[in-house]
Amino acid sequence: MPYQDRTRYGTMKNVVTKSLATLLLGSVSFESLEVARAQSADMSGMSGMSGMSVQMNNHHHAMNAPPAKSVAQKPAAEISSGKAGAAAHTAKAADAADDDMGDMYMGGASASDAEKVDVTASRLAPIRRAGAQLLSIPGGTNIIDSKMVLKQRNATSADLLSYQPGVYAQAPAGSDDLRLSIRGSGLQVGANATRAGVIVLFDDLPATTPIGSFNELMEPLGIQYTEVLRGGNGLDKGSLQLGGLINFHSFTGYDAKTYQARVEAGSFGYVKEQLSSGKVIGKSDYYISVTNSYRAGYQDQTKATSFGINANYGYRFNDSVDTRFFFRYRQTYEGNPYYLTRAQVRENPKQAQYPYNTWGTYTIEPGTKYFGNRTTIRIDDASRIMIGATYIDAPMDHQLGNTSSIYNNFYLSGVINYTRNDTILGHKSETTAGIYATGDLPGSNFMNLVRRQAAYPGVPVGTLLTKQKLGGSSTLFHVSNNTEIFKNFWLTAGGGLSYDPRSGSVVYPVQNHFSTAPLNFAPRGGFRYQFTPDIRIYGNVSRSVQSAQDWQFLSGSRYTSGLAQGQTEGWQKLEPQTATTFEVGSEGTYKGQHWSVSYYHSAVHNELLSAVTPVSQLYNSAVFTNASRTTHQGVEAGINGTLFKWNGNAITYMQAYTWSDFHYNHDPVFGHNRLPGVPEHYYQGELHADFKNGFYTTFDVEAASSIVASYDNGARTAPYHIYSYTLGYLWPKKDRRVYLQFHNLANKHYAMGVVPVYTSTNGDAAAELVGDGFGIFAGVDVGFN
Repeated sequence: MPYQDRTRYGTMKNVVTKSLATLLLGSVSFESLEVARAQSADMSGMSGMSGMSVQMNNHHHAMNAPPAKSVAQKPAAEISSGKAGAAAHTAKAADAADDDMGDMYMGGASASDAEKVDVTASRLAPIRRAGAQLLSIPGGTNIIDSKMVLKQRNATSADLLSYQPGVYAQAPAGSDDLRLSIRGSGLQVGANATRAGVIVLFDDLPATTPIGSFNELMEPLGIQYTEVLRGGNGLDKGSLQLGGLINFHSFTGYDAKTYQARVEAGSFGYVKEQLSSGKVIGKSDYYISVTNSYRAGYQDQTKATSFGINANYGYRFNDSVDTRFFFRYRQTYEGNPYYLTRAQVRENPKQAQYPYNTWGTYTIEPGTKYFGNRTTIRIDDASRIMIGATYIDAPMDHQLGNTSSIYNNFYLSGVINYTRNDTILGHKSETTAGIYATGDLPGSNFMNLVRRQAAYPGVPVGTLLTKQKLGGSSTLFHVSNNTEIFKNFWLTAGGGLSYDPRSGSVVYPVQNHFSTAPLNFAPRGGFRYQFTPDIRIYGNVSRSVQSAQDWQFLSGSRYTSGLAQGQTEGWQKLEPQTATTFEVGSEGTYKGQHWSVSYYHSAVHNELLSAVTPVSQLYNSAVFTNASRTTHQGVEAGINGTLFKWNGNAITYMQAYTWSDFHYNHDPVFGHNRLPGVPEHYYQGELHADFKNGFYTTFDVEAASSIVASYDNGARTAPYHIYSYTLGYLWPKKDRRVYLQFHNLANKHYAMGVVPVYTSTNGDAAAELVGDGFGIFAGVDVGFN
């Protein structure tokens, strides 16, 4: 039975931390958007040198720093001849001189940015390259420079994903169990240990498996930038999910500081530390980040601890071939307070739900391991292929309710992506084709054991009650093409063929089996038109397909006698969720103000929904089913820019607003009721002032309308608005930062999310997830080469 060995945990943490501490002490001109995109595509296969520091506007983020200076670097030929180390060292030194840690809001590329950039380097910086590539997608996308969140607390990936139009990301109890939804995806999984409805990649490699995506692997420190491709816009990277795709990109030795240290601490007993190092050595480079965190908790029974490693090693064989190995490791402990009613949140949000507050409920992830490799081959000037594979071993130990649930999870995944740029009859053409495949390995199973002897008198704790085996896989073949029909007007056509077999077997105390093997085709078409170098419009129609997570099928009948009474015995027939979505939108920059806005409408069939009942909660389960026809529609809008500039000082702003309307269509029981899960209106805004002497300050607002908590729409959370303030200092021309942050200034009592229930009682239900009250946090960040 997987369990956290505290001695081994401490020993490994000390050894790795001490080893890293010892280590720490021991010209191209782009004249057009198309040229920039083509150049970035040619070079995206090279895990080459960064160190480039240039001015760039933010794609969905504001800009708060002055233009950085161009940096002269060694040419590619010299680097490939064995002088990479010296070139990288020179580049990093130049970066420090250009104060690139001050560019906290920078990231991505707008059309005008791609046209104006003068790059005095052998390649685009990774985030610039990614931003240029996203411009070829006729739909809503986000790109997030991690520097923007380093000015404040960076506790979970919810901090990383904040201020993003269309993204609802919350971290209940401050833990890794992320509440994530894009366009209504993931409504069915509550606050579980794995995410659904959005494909997750790490460095272009698969991290989503038949059981979902593992929250604990999404540590934000060590991430350089993140791509969010909303809805059907994730097809080219292997997603047919309703919510699209999130792609986290790690630092490498070419992009990271040689030595970096960060400490955060504050209210609720919160402490988080990071040590990292990255360097280029000849044709090789490495990056390693070690993190450790502790939080006593704002709410009772929400203690959370974690220890993690994020490392990679790359090798460039030549200008055309490179390979990179990745390793992630994470141990976590997360207390579980369960759910409160609206009245309880208003009166005392620090309490945990009765009787679970007397049972000491928690989850341990004793050591999730992720191994990956990505090899890129540049076939010629017009085409390249990327081949990758990952292995995940993710044991879980849920000490919840009357029983403990023990999961042994083993997964093997692979990806192939081929891209090619052509000119056909005088028309520019971009083609992408690929495969995304993932599957359970032998040994994947879960079991339920006696946890509370009071519920099983005379039965020893740890006695086996039920055991199940899981078997499932998902394979997606996808292809798409973008062709310029006439100047600045592009058409997109493509599709994906998905095969998602699922199977499971109950092996104790009875034996039964189920299997299903759905095959679906999802077409996609779209257009984009560049009105001016700075303004474009787009539209698309996409089909999405999502099969249930393999463990969700065990949602049928329950045992009615014996020790297993109350546990789930039968498998539920769950059809794949499908949807047809159309989207229109625009983005651009005018007089220094950048906007993006999308409207989408999804007609959803067989939506996968869940509800928690008092019985299912006792046994750490939920009830899953396919809904009647539902509709998801919404608006995703973001705007940012500069309000004032004077004498080297600047005041900037950024705002993100998401309208989400998710409801039934003529359901025989619920009519046109709203679906529970996310607020209809959600807003985040920030006003940021940067001063040339190094001081900066921010004022943040987060506001949400009420969240429906029950399918009968009788229970809702209270709407809320919270305010936060940060004061910081960034040493000019040096990579040193300190900050002081005041969160939830008015100490507002609020619920950040819900776990859906069927019905309410007197207009309320125990379904709400509590947000943090007033807290003070401080941080120090130091880096150098």
